[in-house]
Amino acid sequence: MPEGDGFLIIFQVFSFPGFVNRFIMHEIRIAEDLSAIVLQAARKENLIRVTKVNISFGQLVQIVPDIFEFAFREIVRDTIACKAVVVIEIVPVKMECNSCGSDFNLTENYFACNVCGSTDLNIIHGKELFIKSIEGE
Repeated sequence: MPEGDGFLIIFQVFSFPGFVNRFIMHEIRIAEDLSAIVLQAARKENLIRVTKVNISFGQLVQIVPDIFEFAFREIVRDTIACKAVVVIEIVPVKMECNSCGSDFNLTENYFACNVCGSTDLNIIHGKELFIKSIEGE
């Protein structure tokens, strides 16, 4: 290829620990915390088995559901929650404009009022991270 007609692609290579630290530690940490809460609640209620866990994540938490569920399953592998169905709800971002008072759902990563264009906004929904319910026997 003649000089100046090509392009250069640079790949950043991660070792597996680097990949885990950079890309999925967020989900692992949240899975650790939520699994501890699930197991503590199950013990408190004298459950012998957790059958279902309903979880809500706000869109701004930026969770990857498949990675979270994989991490959760690994953490609870040898516990009473090992066969629990995990239901994940992603709560969309809802904003309120401090300038004109309108509220709207955020559809893109454009944080401005879709009525007046102001960026003086409050987040109403979208930062949630909680267990809605735990079911068991």
